[in-house]
Amino acid sequence: MDEEYDVIVLGTGLKECILSGLLSVDGLKVLHMDRNDYYGGESTSLNLIQLWKKFRGNDKPPAHLGSSRDYNVDMIPKFMMANGTLVRVLIHTDVTKYLYFKAVDGSYVFNKGKVHKVPATDMEALKSPLMGIFEKRRARKFFLYVQAYDEKDPKTHEGMDLTRVTTRDLIAKYGLDDNTVDFIGHALALHRDDRYLDEPALDTVKRMKLYAESLARFQGGSPYIYPLYGLGELPQAFARLSAVYGGTYMLNKPECKVEYDEEGKVCGVTSEGETAKCKKVVCDPSYLPNKVRKIGKVARAIAIMSHPIPNTNYSHSVQIILPQKQLGRKSDMYLFCCSYSHNVAPKGKFIAFVSTEAETDHPETELKPGIDLLGAVDEIFFDIYDRYEPVNEPSLDNCFISTSYDATTHFESTVTDVLNMYTMITGKVVDLSVDLSAASAAEE
Repeated sequence: MDEEYDVIVLGTGLKECILSGLLSVDGLKVLHMDRNDYYGGESTSLNLIQLWKKFRGNDKPPAHLGSSRDYNVDMIPKFMMANGTLVRVLIHTDVTKYLYFKAVDGSYVFNKGKVHKVPATDMEALKSPLMGIFEKRRARKFFLYVQAYDEKDPKTHEGMDLTRVTTRDLIAKYGLDDNTVDFIGHALALHRDDRYLDEPALDTVKRMKLYAESLARFQGGSPYIYPLYGLGELPQAFARLSAVYGGTYMLNKPECKVEYDEEGKVCGVTSEGETAKCKKVVCDPSYLPNKVRKIGKVARAIAIMSHPIPNTNYSHSVQIILPQKQLGRKSDMYLFCCSYSHNVAPKGKFIAFVSTEAETDHPETELKPGIDLLGAVDEIFFDIYDRYEPVNEPSLDNCFISTSYDATTHFESTVTDVLNMYTMITGKVVDLSVDLSAASAAEE
């Protein structure tokens, strides 16, 4: 262990594994350590016995739930946008060769007390019960504008500069009502609150285009994909990738104490009396608690069920977004469901998550609007965890700390953090112009 590395990465959470993969591919010498004896940190994947230990304090799950090892319950479940940034990063590092993806069946939105399929194209807008007949026509026009929009071709801009025009003004031009704006902003563009309305519209239009292109890619019922056996596969795939490039992974390393030189810059990490030297440290907030601050907390419920979520067309995997306005809240609520079709549970079993940025200390009450959509559950667990963000100045101490995972059930915010960190560490931007078909062979 007494060697010198370019970067030492602490924690094998998803963000840390992606960064360690990107840095290894760049030719840096990387040592990756974790205090736990399993991969994944906060974003680990648990079998039934581990799940019971974590939430019930014993290792005796009821026999009727089936074999423990048939469960792969992701603690931070998130779907991937088929054409999204994460998939591009995975292809860029070639880690896709270790993973098998399968399309997600459904993408839904909660509106006026009911669950509806999210309309993503002009044709779907015309069929959607979310809107009345006149609103449908207005929405169809807006969707056609978005589909045709090309940043490089001014003819498609209809005289508007979307780097200046706000989303609110763009939407006003098409006369869409608040109800329609709600599902477009939160379920299609995947904004987490309503600030986007007063920001330049280009970002929202790009997000809508990404949704529609991802949806078209697999002709499934949603724009999302998910790895077979769940996200727990990702850290392990990156560990294999890292080994190919000469990186070193070490699990079960207690303490992991970060050492500094007299200027306060990081110079190594000590574990079990041995120090590995390094120039930079990348880690999750739990490894450098004195360099982060608490920014909020996530309330979540994890349910094991014997049926799909009602009103989702029997989807075996589905995301439902409950926009904040529909619930009178400050932040959206998310429903994630996956099942034996993605090999995360035994045959006939479904795993559902309800998550939101906590506004109270009572997850049972706070998550009720989401839980009410699940129908009968076999078992349900409640949990609240704190979210942290770094407050250090990486240019002074060479410590690069990721932000805790948020309540969203898709990867867009997570991967933005990873790419920003990569640029801070290397001064470079990841090349995301990849051949997207590299991740599609496994769809079948």
